[in-house]
Amino acid sequence: MNKEKVTIQDIADSLGLSRNTVSKALNNNPSIPDETRSKVVRKAIDMNYKQFALFEQEGTPAKKTGNIALLTANMPNNSHFGTSLLSGLEQKISSEGFNLSIHIVRENELDSSALPVNFDKSKVDGIVCIELFDKSYSEFITSFGIPTLFIDASAELTFSEMKADLLLMENIHSTFSLTKKLIDEGITEIGFIGDSRHCMSFNERWDGFTKAMYAARIDLDESFCILEDDRHIDDYKWLKQRLASMTNLPPAFVCANDYIAINVIRILKDLNIQIPGEVRVCGFDNSPESRIVEPHLTTVHIHRSEMGFLAAEMLLSKIENPGRPPLVTHVKTMPVFRQSTGHEE
Repeated sequence: MNKEKVTIQDIADSLGLSRNTVSKALNNNPSIPDETRSKVVRKAIDMNYKQFALFEQEGTPAKKTGNIALLTANMPNNSHFGTSLLSGLEQKISSEGFNLSIHIVRENELDSSALPVNFDKSKVDGIVCIELFDKSYSEFITSFGIPTLFIDASAELTFSEMKADLLLMENIHSTFSLTKKLIDEGITEIGFIGDSRHCMSFNERWDGFTKAMYAARIDLDESFCILEDDRHIDDYKWLKQRLASMTNLPPAFVCANDYIAINVIRILKDLNIQIPGEVRVCGFDNSPESRIVEPHLTTVHIHRSEMGFLAAEMLLSKIENPGRPPLVTHVKTMPVFRQSTGHEE
């Protein structure tokens, strides 16, 4: 007799939530709090719901060969890597017979280098870390000697220090290309918005931006840049005050990601500044929102699903061959020019 398929209503009943809430959580609706979304995803995995199921074909269980834990301090969403990356990761891991569990690392656990209460390292064959950018905590995790992969990492880590595999999207060249395109179109005053210390990817994007300015022999004017702590930049009110207080706005901003860039567009509109007529704006991620905001956002496309599959392949190969040296892999990205920098689509 075949196992009955798990439904959204089953998940809702097990958590004491409404069917509508569970459906929205599984589809990354922004109205659902991150904690609720994480709880729903974990339950969906536990109950083998659809794409999280550990059954390769109906009635044929995949052979369970081990357990892989995903550790994150901030559950990813569509604006970032999103469900596409997690889905690619989970599909590949499940096809090889591994179970994937998700563990949220709370702030107090980060501060005290403590594991989540439901994490048992003795039962884990491999670890994936995503949105986990604390250097001390990263070193704590790698001290276990368990095969570990970071998808992005702390900006404070150097490749020579890495005791785990590292997977990044290609950041430097694409940001260089975005910036060079602006320069080639006659713009020499360009600002960067983003905290280069937030994570390795942000640091590399800042590097690509400054390299393009240097290559064009343009002196970087940091009065056009907003480089404060990421927690401030993510605060819409703070960012609005910061932009409004700038004596002179540059004709273009390169932003560390789409979330920042979209907020910049909205703020500039509130300040009655024309985009791209007066100020051009670039982001990074090619998030779904980048194609909805008006004007549509110039950005950089990330191959999310492919990165998920590659992450799984890298970790599984490390589990198979724990003695191999750590790998650092960059996945190609592609600039996408749209209306926010004056380009027709």
